[in-house]
Amino acid sequence: MTKTAFVAIVGCPNVGKSSLLNKMLGQKVAIVTQKPQTTRTRIMGVLTKGETQLVFTDTPGYHRPKNKLGEKMIKAVGEGISGMDACLFVTEPDGDLREAEIELLAKLKREKAPVILAVNKTDTIRDKEVVMKKIIKLTQAYDFEAVVPVSALKGDNVDVVIEELEKLAYESVHFFPDDTLTDQPERVIAAELIREKMLLLLDKEIPHGVAVSIEKMRERPQSDIMDVEATIYCEKESHKGIIIGKKGDMLKKISTRARMDMENFFGCKVNLQCWVKVKEGWRNREGLIHNFGLD
Repeated sequence: MTKTAFVAIVGCPNVGKSSLLNKMLGQKVAIVTQKPQTTRTRIMGVLTKGETQLVFTDTPGYHRPKNKLGEKMIKAVGEGISGMDACLFVTEPDGDLREAEIELLAKLKREKAPVILAVNKTDTIRDKEVVMKKIIKLTQAYDFEAVVPVSALKGDNVDVVIEELEKLAYESVHFFPDDTLTDQPERVIAAELIREKMLLLLDKEIPHGVAVSIEKMRERPQSDIMDVEATIYCEKESHKGIIIGKKGDMLKKISTRARMDMENFFGCKVNLQCWVKVKEGWRNREGLIHNFGLD
């Protein structure tokens, strides 16, 4: 008897949703940085263990949007929750409930789907009473199916999260082949890996104003080399100079690190070429958001 559960991973920005997804899958399918709003669109990951298949949707962090791109991200959260069999609500282990978390919990109540609470980053808190206080606040606000303190970074209790989600699976055929990892096309993964390196290497707001378009992605005949050509779009001419860097040093650093991750993911040598162009105010232009695949 095979079982399936479709699970939305939700929470505020920078609580570790993508890190937890990657750890559960045992493979990186979502980019991860310390900066908020790293995830822009819904990313699907598939975990098949024996007879049970869990289909995860990693959603953007829930926040108050400041531009049309932000509005698209929040819409993706709502669509990610709707119709799911279960939700995995991820939060940090200390502090009060954020206003956005209260709003998100209200949305989950309306959907009436079972919710597992994952209190992430517990490895950063020495005083476990702090974690318990946060758990008490959350359980007073919502009736969770289970509560699991977890560290996506170290892998603590990640197996427990999976076990709790497996309990919510229902009898069904598997919707994806058992060896499926993600539904993300290779071009999307390549673009995201480039954007991740910019988020890691560039300061302040510049990385949030960039988009990456893969113009070419082709394996050479009778060779294990893949040619990838990418265009990085930014919003200002001054940002272009910062991304390229002195004598092209920053762009070279971004490309080198992205290429290494691509080779690891795709299992072949990668020849990566990157260019930088300016598209002013693209985050507020519906046509460009659509062209970049972010709607």
